[in-house]
Parts: sequence; structure tokens; C-alpha cells
Amino acid sequence: MLKKKLMVVALASLFAAPAMAEESPVSFNVGLVSDYLVRGISQTSGKPALQGGVDYAHESGIYLGAWGSNMSWITDFGATGTANIEVDLYGGYGASINDDTSYDVGFIRYNYLGSYTPASGTVKADTQEIYGAITYKFLTAKYSYSLGDFLGVANAKGTNYFELNASHTLEEAGVTLGFHYGKQKYVGPDADALNPTASYSDYNIKASKDFSGYEVAAMYSSTDATGFYTTPAASGSKKLGRSTLVLSVSHGF
Repeated sequence: MLKKKLMVVALASLFAAPAMAEESPVSFNVGLVSDYLVRGISQTSGKPALQGGVDYAHESGIYLGAWGSNMSWITDFGATGTANIEVDLYGGYGASINDDTSYDVGFIRYNYLGSYTPASGTVKADTQEIYGAITYKFLTAKYSYSLGDFLGVANAKGTNYFELNASHTLEEAGVTLGFHYGKQKYVGPDADALNPTASYSDYNIKASKDFSGYEVAAMYSSTDATGFYTTPAASGSKKLGRSTLVLSVSHGF
């Protein structure tokens, strides 16, 4: 999932009245991606995903949201049964420190819906994290911390992900460029045995442009993830952390 920005849509007034139109605290988003990546790792084995969510943003800075997508990685790695939908529930608080600096803290739970038996040596994929981020002008640093089992790895409290994100808009072209670097580190009694195999870094470069409310984007993503992120032969031995180009279109309303 790696991230869902709140979008508040201004309601235009239907009457010629002096009062200002109020902003709705609720917004929606829908999108289609050619490959669903989380922290550089494909969740759909390179196949497309349809995604959407709803957000509530209070003027105090408190926000709540839900977001969903199709995915296949759980069964791709050997789980039996049905598990093809991810639904994320999150909430937090964000505020400005000054004109250039803001922060955001929150909680997110990744829910993987379906009836399935985890692959041998793994547990249910549902995961809970807390996170904190600080933004200065065009640069954002964010740290996410697992509260327990992490994406099928048991006893992984403390597993964490640190990321840096930067953006720059080319005003004349109307194109926004995004740059990302992240470091995933596994921690915990069971997770320690996975290192350094499971821990990895990822980066991506993204260009997006708005067309009448529809954002069209292209992103190049790559990682140094090892064979740990390769599906079993029965699922085609696909490298889920490979370098790839992702195309997407999304709309907020």
C-alpha cells in the first residue's frame, strides 16, 4: 500500500450568494494500476489491480480512511484457499508546524480477506503498523513500525520501514516528478532468521500529470530484494521485487 493522500473536494455553490462554499470532509478515490507494488514488491505477480478508497478529514487534523485492492501474493506463495482482496483501515493526525513544515502520525491495519490456510512456516498476513512522518517543503521522511506479525512472518514486532520521498512540479509542463527511497528491515525472534535475506532497499521515480481531475502516471521501480521474494515454482518462480515500469490512472472526487 505503500501510501493514500487525503483529497478534499470543494463544493461549488449553486446560488449567487455571498457565503463561501463549504468543503466536504469526505472524499473518494479510484484507480487502476498495471502492477500493484508495496515497497517495491509486486502484490499481484505483475498483473493489474483495481483500487479505491474513502477518506474523512476533520478540520482539526484528525483523519480516518479505508482503501482496498485486489492482490494475489498470499496464494502465490503457497497458501491454500481464497485470499485475493486487501482492505486497509487507517487513522491519524496531521498538522502544520510552520509554513514549510508539517507532520503526520497514525495507525494502519492491513487486512487480507478470504478463507485460507497459510503456507508452511507462515501465519495469517494481517498486519498492524504505527507510523510517523515529517515534511519540510518538498521532502518527506516517514518511519513505519510493526506491532506484531508482519505479512505472514510471526513474532516480527519492530520490523520497520524507513522512506524518503521528494516531489517537484514542472509548472510549465504541469508534470509532477516524484522520487522515493525506502529500506525494509525485519526484526524479531522469527524474523531475525530471515535477515539479511528478507531485508532490502527499494527506489522509484514517478512522473504524473492531471487531466481534468484524472491523474495519469508512469513509475519506474527497482529493488535489491533477493530470492526470498520469488514465488515457488508452482506459481511460476516470479521475482516480485524486479525492476518494472508501472502505469496508472486515478481519480479523486
